[in-house]
Amino acid sequence: MSEAQLAAPAVAQALEEKIRSRRARVGIVGLGYVGLPLAVEFARAGFTVTGIDVNEGKTKRVNAGDSYVGDVSSATLGPLVEAGKLRATADFDAVLELDTINICVPTPLRKTKDPDMSFIVSSCQEIAQRLHPGMLVILESTTYPGTTDELVLPMLSKGGLEAGRDFFLCFSPERVDPGNPKYQTINIPKVVGGCTPACTEVGRVFYSQALQHVVAVSSTQVAEMVKLLENTFRMINIGLANEMALMCERMGINVWEVIDAAATKPFGFMPFYPGPGLGGHCIPIDPFYLSWKTRQAGIEARFIELAGYINGQMPHFVVDKVQNALNDAGKPVKGSRIHVMGVAYKRDIDDMRESPALDVILLLQRRGAEVTYSDPHVASLRMDSSVLQAAPEETAAEADCAVVITDHSAFDYKGLVERARLIVDTRNALKGFDSPKIVRL
Repeated sequence: MSEAQLAAPAVAQALEEKIRSRRARVGIVGLGYVGLPLAVEFARAGFTVTGIDVNEGKTKRVNAGDSYVGDVSSATLGPLVEAGKLRATADFDAVLELDTINICVPTPLRKTKDPDMSFIVSSCQEIAQRLHPGMLVILESTTYPGTTDELVLPMLSKGGLEAGRDFFLCFSPERVDPGNPKYQTINIPKVVGGCTPACTEVGRVFYSQALQHVVAVSSTQVAEMVKLLENTFRMINIGLANEMALMCERMGINVWEVIDAAATKPFGFMPFYPGPGLGGHCIPIDPFYLSWKTRQAGIEARFIELAGYINGQMPHFVVDKVQNALNDAGKPVKGSRIHVMGVAYKRDIDDMRESPALDVILLLQRRGAEVTYSDPHVASLRMDSSVLQAAPEETAAEADCAVVITDHSAFDYKGLVERARLIVDTRNALKGFDSPKIVRL
């Protein structure tokens, strides 16, 4: 057995012992919707955690025990900070003192729908300068298959350290569902795959200390593909539901009744629902990482491209629906007052990323409408050249048309039906209400 083969188990065992004994110092790069909840779970499990974020506004709020992430309350964060189990910094020199580090930075798409790896690259450059033997590095940012081995590994190996021997490198897809009261970071099964079997095992041991269930897979590529399959599955099936809505509209059929009836089948069917378009940090974006990667291999991802087109057309369909509803009431869109109910990308959260409400509002404004909005979770909304302030929910009664884009549970739907002149409901939020003023998607 070579010296390298002997060294690898010894380094891995030493790190695993540190992890199991809670002596390992944990680092999280990126303190957003993924990173902060993860940092909190490891701090609650007894680890000393350092969060690193270039946004000093975030680090100051964390160090003050003031949470800005809906799934982490200040009542949970504050005591961990006071106990010295969790701190935040903008200084990457903190990496010098860490034993593990999770990279949870954004991975947006460029306008050309090509992956933007700049946040991963900049983070890895900082880590590589401070990488030391015995470290575990885990990438959690959603990306295309091959990123960990083809992009991250060469950057971290430049200094001469070898993955699987001197340090350990894994990929573990984030599966955060903001606002979900049942499934959160601690109880969502955690998939992890390493560059080598030793890397995978160290990653499995690490997550097992704080999270309830860990699923180890054979490689980083498998782990990367897992996340893309999950979200591509949702994107395509939502696209199918949206296409069904378009077809049912033409045939005068209630698509919501169709889906509810189909959902009574106890096997072979899973209900997905139409809406005003896709939003959030995953479903509108992740599948295009896969289609971009497959194009490099000479394969056309036809399902993804078609579903992306259908989902992308839904804001236009909603605006046409509003225009037709106003036309039937004898009013043009131009000059009409239209009130949007809900602008977050889904119910009961404040996340605006990729929200279809932004497209709907912009399209209505371009047609000359005077647009206002209400959202209990979003106080102001920045458009291309202006800022809209949230208006009281009762403003809907003064509008020519109210449009339900996000079905927040806090809205008074009974009052909306009673007071509004005309309502376009894109979420079936008014299910059970029967009124000629309601126009459903």
